[in-house]
Amino acid sequence: MTVVYEDNHIIIVNKDCSEIVQGDKTGDTPLSEKIKEYLKEEYCKPGNVFLGVVHRLDRPVSGLVVFAKTSKALARLNDLFRNGEVQKTYWAIVKDRPKQDEAELCHYLVRNEKQNKSYAYDKEVKDSKKALLSYKVIARSDRYYLLEVHLKTGRHHQIRCQLAKIGCPIKGDLKYGFPRSNPDGSISLLARKVSFVHPVSKKQIEVEAPLPEDRLWKAFEPLC
Repeated sequence: MTVVYEDNHIIIVNKDCSEIVQGDKTGDTPLSEKIKEYLKEEYCKPGNVFLGVVHRLDRPVSGLVVFAKTSKALARLNDLFRNGEVQKTYWAIVKDRPKQDEAELCHYLVRNEKQNKSYAYDKEVKDSKKALLSYKVIARSDRYYLLEVHLKTGRHHQIRCQLAKIGCPIKGDLKYGFPRSNPDGSISLLARKVSFVHPVSKKQIEVEAPLPEDRLWKAFEPLC
């Protein structure tokens, strides 16, 4: 992880594809604990360090994750995320070109807990949740397309599931139909930008993640 923004109330880090945001059954050290350790050492804090988890990124996804350093910021950030007042921009690399270069997708997702996977339907079905996103093709290489995605809802595996539904699974995403994994276990999905009004200072915050250190990602850098 790399800290890309920090003040008294919030900290935003760039997550590596191998890191988990919160602890799970793997027992691997989560990002939240790494940040607590960083804060403890950086500011010589005794005892327990407060850190609030506001949202998550899937383990194989890299990019920006926002955390709260105070309880006041946590409550207000939770409200911002819940009310859709945080603008999140993702970049995704796909092999197959979408039928439309720009579109809004609306599906109904059903989450399967046992498989840790979501399924997309064109119409509302039992236990489904409405999922909305918009995408735009912003660059292409010899073999791949780079999509910019804006989430309008926050569903389980939403981008992965909806892009797969239109025949464009994300590179490396075996779970959603891409034929090969990426060597580092990642999928080619990056939480690229985050923008919101600071929960305490009320200033506009806008942060952008660097592209992963990967040949394909770097190939897109001059095209964007």
